[in-house]
Amino acid sequence: MRLLAAFLSGLVFGIGLVVSGMSNPAKVLGFLDLAGAWDPSLAFVMAGAIAVGGVAFAFARKTTVALLGEPMRLPDARAIDGRLVGGAMVFGIGWGIAGFCPGPAVVALGLGQGKALIFVAAMLAGMGVVAWIERTRA
Repeated sequence: MRLLAAFLSGLVFGIGLVVSGMSNPAKVLGFLDLAGAWDPSLAFVMAGAIAVGGVAFAFARKTTVALLGEPMRLPDARAIDGRLVGGAMVFGIGWGIAGFCPGPAVVALGLGQGKALIFVAAMLAGMGVVAWIERTRA
């Protein structure tokens, strides 16, 4: 059941990214181009996602068990530290250069976009480097 729920959640998320145009890096880069032909549509997609997420988190905070019977585990970190700021900077730089973030990149990869293959490969390499650093530190 968990596998089916994960598949359906990913499918709905992916379809939403395609329908909203967020799997198209030109659309994202148009949003980030404040001095040029700015495209505000991503702001509306973000606002919708924040609204849905806000409702979901409000519901999740009131329960100890998820819908599929698993324990509810919400993030509890509140600190703004160097790791968070550094990760946000790397994310933003990658987003601004490529026009992809992880979810849309995977969707675009599934749609056969070559640029997405390069982005996903670089993302996985970066994740591997971070995992290696974390293991080395421990």
